Amino acid sequence: MATKLWEKTVQVDHDVETYTVGRDREMDMYLARYDVLGSLAHIAMLETIGLLNRAELEQLTDALREIYAEIVAGKFVIEDGIEDVHSQVELMLTRRLGDVGKKIHSGRSRNDQVLVDLRLFIRSEIESVVEYVTSLFKALIAQSEKYKHVLIPGYTHLQVAMPSSFGLWFGAYAESLVDDLMVLQAAYKVTNRNPLGSAAGYGSSFPLNRTMTTRLLGFDSLDYNVVYAQMGRGKTERIVAQALANVAATVSKLAYDACMYNSQNFGFIKLPDEYTTGSSIMPHKKNPDVFELTRSKCNKLQALPYEITLITNNLPSGYFRDLQIIKESFLPAFGELKNILSMVTAMVTGVKVNETVSADSRYDLMFSVEEVNRLAHDGMPFRDAYKKVGLDIEAGQFSPVKEVNHTHEGSIGNLCNEKIEKMYCSILEDFDFDTYHSAFERLLGNEC
Repeated sequence: MATKLWEKTVQVDHDVETYTVGRDREMDMYLARYDVLGSLAHIAMLETIGLLNRAELEQLTDALREIYAEIVAGKFVIEDGIEDVHSQVELMLTRRLGDVGKKIHSGRSRNDQVLVDLRLFIRSEIESVVEYVTSLFKALIAQSEKYKHVLIPGYTHLQVAMPSSFGLWFGAYAESLVDDLMVLQAAYKVTNRNPLGSAAGYGSSFPLNRTMTTRLLGFDSLDYNVVYAQMGRGKTERIVAQALANVAATVSKLAYDACMYNSQNFGFIKLPDEYTTGSSIMPHKKNPDVFELTRSKCNKLQALPYEITLITNNLPSGYFRDLQIIKESFLPAFGELKNILSMVTAMVTGVKVNETVSADSRYDLMFSVEEVNRLAHDGMPFRDAYKKVGLDIEAGQFSPVKEVNHTHEGSIGNLCNEKIEKMYCSILEDFDFDTYHSAFERLLGNEC
């Protein structure tokens, strides 16, 4: 059995070890490459304050870059008996370099090590999620423009209300993603601060240059107060989880609409055949399983912020092992959301629209407000016009004019999609992912 970094003369009970380590080795595989990047920045800083000499820095840098390449190639494992990714990397360095490998931990704790790993992981995953959100946004805008003149009923209380359009329907979800992107950007800014150097939460007697590691890792700024840096564990995950949950909420509502609109009783859309499933007994069935599963998966993601809250809300300041459990739900959530977004983008792109919905007499009454407004426009007081049309409907004498002329901003005839796209692009440009990409390239020695 491997010796723990912290173990002295007493060996921990096997069941206690199994219980406390839990799924940490599995979860830490998400963080492996980021642990190496954090270590590359840390040792570069250690050399400038005299805790490593130039030769030792070069040895450690070369070895860490080799380990990083092994991680990327899928050859890295956390061995049995090794607690976590931090211990595995340090063990590999010590095997390759001897005592020099043991110097890498000077001036830090596994507490701030996992903090920086999480920040780097989250930052990269937010960028990836943004790419998937952008693909869905573009698909929604494209469909909004393509079908902007196709009318469908709008509903209140699930009762036919007023004319809407596929342009409005698709475009509404596109604009919802604008707000979701804004919240993702806020979560990114909270994430993009450097906790490294806070050690166990109370700093270090070594003269650490935290500004240097901030620059080397491409962070916007520091988490300055070392106690607060540790308090950020759990809080950051909760904020980011809420941003992911917002995207999930938008997609869940879209999925519900799509399931409803695809049903025979509505018949507004037809899903691509290859994205539907059949029944074992009813040969006519084409089930919207993708959207049904999307709805449930999104609802599960919306529970994540509350799960993290329940783990953290009764903890005082300082580090506690409770925080480890957050990884198990939080780290996989990014992949789950990206999988959802990929499927929904394909569905939205391939959906077929019924362009004759408004011709169905079941929806004649959605044009009643149009008639009231026409009469009011011609000079009849609005309340008189409202009463006249209401009486015509009761008498079965209402005859709809199935044309609409909405011109104000955001209406059927003036979707403002170009303004929605402009808002989206403006937020997207403010993320500045290039800064951290360049920092990583320098750490890995890939910059020309």
